[in-house]
Amino acid sequence: MSFSMAGGGARGPEINVTPLIDVLLTLIIVFMVVVSMDKEQGETAQIPQPDQKQAAEQQQSRTVVIQVVWTKEDQPPTVKINHDDVRWEDLETRLAKIYLTRAEKVVFVRGDADVDFQYVADVIDVAHHAGVQRVGLLTMDRDVAGE
Repeated sequence: MSFSMAGGGARGPEINVTPLIDVLLTLIIVFMVVVSMDKEQGETAQIPQPDQKQAAEQQQSRTVVIQVVWTKEDQPPTVKINHDDVRWEDLETRLAKIYLTRAEKVVFVRGDADVDFQYVADVIDVAHHAGVQRVGLLTMDRDVAGE
């Protein structure tokens, strides 16, 4: 037969943690309010911004686009480097001069829709002979094609 004692002996002191949790939650709320009201402190600096015109010119000068523009039937198309007219004979020397000091040897070629691809292939070949390592082909959007 076994007995069960209701008291189980002397019990030790217990801490009531309910008020401590209330204090903790109150402190958390107070800290959240104080941090949200406090603006970020620090030194304010005015950083000089580059001129928009110079930035656009620098961006344009880095990108080289060769355009093969259709002129008339039974005549070779004209060639332009960044909208500057270039003769076919001077194309390789101009490209070699441009890419002589550049680290990025990339050129983009855009041909009109009426131009035979042979002329575009000739431009790519001349670009490779001038020292260009990578050639990208550009297509015309529908809106741009109407120009």
